[in-house]
Amino acid sequence: MNLKNSFKTALQYPSALIGLLVVVVLLLVSAYAVITIPYSEAIRLWRGGDEVWRAYPRNVPPAWTNYFSAVKRSNTIILDSANPDHGVARSEQETSSGKDITFVYTFDYDYDTFPQDLTVFFTSAYVEKQPFVSMSWQTPDGRDIRLGDLSVSRADTYRMSQDSRLQRRLRGQPSVQQGLFVDPESDPPQPLEGTYQLTIIATLFEPEGNVEAMFVSYGDVYGIAGTDHRRRDLSVALLWGTPIALAFGLLGALGTTVITMLIAATGVWFGGLVDATIQRITEVNLILPVLPILIMIATFYSRTIWLILGVIILLNIFSAGIKTYRAIFLQVKEAPFIEAAQAYGTGNHRIVTRYMIPRIIPVIVPSLVIGIPGFVFLEASLAVLNLGDPVLPTWGKIINDAQSQGALYNGFYYWILEPAALLMLTGLGFTMFGFALDRVFNPRLRGV
Repeated sequence: MNLKNSFKTALQYPSALIGLLVVVVLLLVSAYAVITIPYSEAIRLWRGGDEVWRAYPRNVPPAWTNYFSAVKRSNTIILDSANPDHGVARSEQETSSGKDITFVYTFDYDYDTFPQDLTVFFTSAYVEKQPFVSMSWQTPDGRDIRLGDLSVSRADTYRMSQDSRLQRRLRGQPSVQQGLFVDPESDPPQPLEGTYQLTIIATLFEPEGNVEAMFVSYGDVYGIAGTDHRRRDLSVALLWGTPIALAFGLLGALGTTVITMLIAATGVWFGGLVDATIQRITEVNLILPVLPILIMIATFYSRTIWLILGVIILLNIFSAGIKTYRAIFLQVKEAPFIEAAQAYGTGNHRIVTRYMIPRIIPVIVPSLVIGIPGFVFLEASLAVLNLGDPVLPTWGKIINDAQSQGALYNGFYYWILEPAALLMLTGLGFTMFGFALDRVFNPRLRGV
């Protein structure tokens, strides 16, 4: 039975179809992540600092959780005057000393909870004198509330919740957010639904000066994956963790399986001292603790993921698989076609690579597929122990951060469940597909 027909036969099993579907979805997600978020951009988004994460709320679940909640929690609203797609109205008027720029931020608010915070980030360009801005807030029921007045530097931040004067103007409201969004007729306090406006008037004292402002209303939900304690969007690590996990698992399983098979075939063919040496090395390697060795290397040398992968492959080359392959190759070695190849003067290298190894491909394919999740889980385990690659965004790194920040104790279940679900899905997909292949390739399991 050739490989093509074997795969067709395997797909007759429902478990193989489900497993293959999961694997294909993971591969598509990997391709999407690599294409839409280049590596350098993914690293910037994951390690960029407050300049990158400042517009995201802290520790909030995904936006889609609103579909399963009786309370419609507020979503994050970002309106940037520098982004034409955000629809911020801008007008300029020349003055004797410079110019006035007016920004009008219009947005609809139809949520059942108040925002976490309200912030305006300013960026300005000037030579000597800083621009001066004044802000006002218009509610759906016609109220006009004066906000702060301040001079802005080249990069400045105005957090409404920290403005004590605004707090006093709101007449004792528990928070600025509640004071700006509350329905005066509601008891208990509820947000007033409708269209709100934030108006910012920037006075520039230099004709060539400029001001841009980004308004952020931090909600209780965000994006497709939520955020962590550093305001990072978890979707970056979840998406990019997929190709990293699959590459690590595939390279680990493929490298270990192929090299182990070559060593076993070489030992069987040459026999004698070569075979005995390979067996003794294997027996010594079987008693070595892999995880402590990896922990030592990550602690004292380097945590680069590809170095860790190389060490894992080296430690797994002389594994129990050598003895399994050796038993099979001992039978293959006595086959008539091997004797015929020797009679024709075929070289040792050709006999090992062209005649012996192809005979055990049916055994290798299922074990290769089933072995991939083991390497994926090993990489995640190292990351959970804070021994993973410090640069790459991975599933294990998300779990490590969640564990260190007490995510389960604080009720941030999404932070743990999302990467854990992807790990379990990966293991389930490859295992189901691998077991189905094993039924086809292994004669003893056919019909089971």
